[in-house]
Amino acid sequence: MARISLVPQNREFFRLLERASANAIGISRQLVNLLDEFPANGSRLREVKELEHEGDRLTREVVDLLNRTFVTPFDRDDIFRLATALDDICDHVDDAATNLELYDVRRVPERAREQGDVINRAATKLEASVWCLDGFEDANGELRALRELEDEGDRLVRQAVAELFRSGQDPISIIRWKDIHEQLEEAVDAFQTAGDVLEAILVKNR
Repeated sequence: MARISLVPQNREFFRLLERASANAIGISRQLVNLLDEFPANGSRLREVKELEHEGDRLTREVVDLLNRTFVTPFDRDDIFRLATALDDICDHVDDAATNLELYDVRRVPERAREQGDVINRAATKLEASVWCLDGFEDANGELRALRELEDEGDRLVRQAVAELFRSGQDPISIIRWKDIHEQLEEAVDAFQTAGDVLEAILVKNR
């Protein structure tokens, strides 16, 4: 006999969170392109900013839907925490991208490009994890990969800063690039934060 659920499930929450994770992939790809092309193609900065605004808009949609929905498919605080964590990723990417222009960067070091690649790979793993929410499926492989990417990000930022101080550059350039490297690492950490929130949701709802 088929089991009848008496609890309405609003699938729109899943769709909004999936769109937010796809937006995180979009902004991460634009960051990779920006680091590869900057300063030759400054239009990438505008594209990053537009995707950051899209992240804000999707978060507002989630909050608005929470305010209009009596029964949610899982804990409303968890929905809000995950939506906020996804938005934080976009904010950190935007901060790093904006400072490339503010600091009048003329050459992007290879370590920064490697950090961008880690961010892009983390975005792909996180999106795959978010798609596991609808049905509360197993996302252990993707979440484990996120933790490994965070470790890689930690290693890269340590190498980048060490190389800066050995480079013989002027102190202002060192300070500026140290700041950008650390902002890129904050973006990597934000993916892990979102992964931790997602993992807790999946564990609670199995």
